[in-house]
Amino acid sequence: MSAAAGGGLLVVGEVVTDVVVRHASEPLHGTDTPARITTLPGGAGANAACWAARSGCGDVRLLARAGADSAAWHREALRRAGVRPLLHVDEDAPTGTVVALVDSSAERTFLSDSGAVLRLSPADWSPSLLDGAARLHLSGYLLFGPTSRATAALALRDARRLGVPVSVDPASSGFLAGLGSAAFLDLVGGIDLLLPNAAEARELTGLPDPADAAAELSRHAGRVAVTLGDRGVLLAAGGRVTARVPAAPVPAPVDSTGAGDAFTGGFLAALVAGADDVAAAEAGCRAGAEAVATVGGRPV
Repeated sequence: MSAAAGGGLLVVGEVVTDVVVRHASEPLHGTDTPARITTLPGGAGANAACWAARSGCGDVRLLARAGADSAAWHREALRRAGVRPLLHVDEDAPTGTVVALVDSSAERTFLSDSGAVLRLSPADWSPSLLDGAARLHLSGYLLFGPTSRATAALALRDARRLGVPVSVDPASSGFLAGLGSAAFLDLVGGIDLLLPNAAEARELTGLPDPADAAAELSRHAGRVAVTLGDRGVLLAAGGRVTARVPAAPVPAPVDSTGAGDAFTGGFLAALVAGADDVAAAEAGCRAGAEAVATVGGRPV
C-alpha cells in the first residue's frame, strides 16, 4: 500500500468531553467568578478529524476509546461532522474530560482528566484499519500512557510497513516535559510530518527560537510545521526552515481551544488532496482562524 492523492485519512487519537469556561476577569480564589460555560465534544484527535472532513477530505476515520457514559453522544457528533467513528467503548473508565479556561484574550488553559483516552489498547488496533488510507495521523496524547503508547507504536509500525506516511501532533508541552523529549523523539523518529506548536517545539529541543527548533526537529522527521498562533507557521525540512506562512486574519477571536487541531485537520486534508506543503499550511491556517472565531474545538 502507498499513499495517493484522494485517499483516506485515519486518525488514531482521542475523544474527550470539553467543558469550556470563558471568563472575562481573572478567577477569584475562594469565591465566585462570572463565566459562560459550555459542554462540547472535543479531543485533539477527534477535533483534527472533524476539521479534515470540514476541509474537504471525504474519507476520515477516527480510532479512539470512550467511556460507556457518553460514547453514543460522541459517536453521533463525529458522524454529523462527516467522520467515521471507530470508537471502542470502555465499561470501566469514563470518557476523558478537559476543562478549558478561556480568558478575555481567547487564550486557553487546560485541566485534563484522561479517563478512557490512555486505555486505547493494542487489542483495539488492526492493520486492516489502514486499508485505503493515504495518511495516518497520531495524536501525541496517546504517547503519555503505557497502554495507549503501545497501541500508537503498533499503528506506526504497520503504517511504515505498508508505506503509509505518518504525522504526529505532540499535543502538550506540559505532558512532554513529563515524558521527556528524548523518549518522545525516539518513539516518533523518522515519521513523515511533525506538527508541534512553538511551546512544544521548545520543549522538544531546548531551543528558545521557534525557527531554530523547527530546523532541529526536521532532523528527526521528514517535515516539520511549527504553529505560532497569530504569527503563522514555520515549515522546515532537512535541517532548515523552508517557508514561513502567515496566519489568516481573525477579526474577533473568541476561543483558541482546538486551533492547533484545526490547523492539523486543514493541513492534512490538503496533503491528502495533493497540495504542496505551503498550500497545505495556508489551508491549515484558514481552518485555524475559523476555529479561533468559534467556541470549542470543532467546526460549527
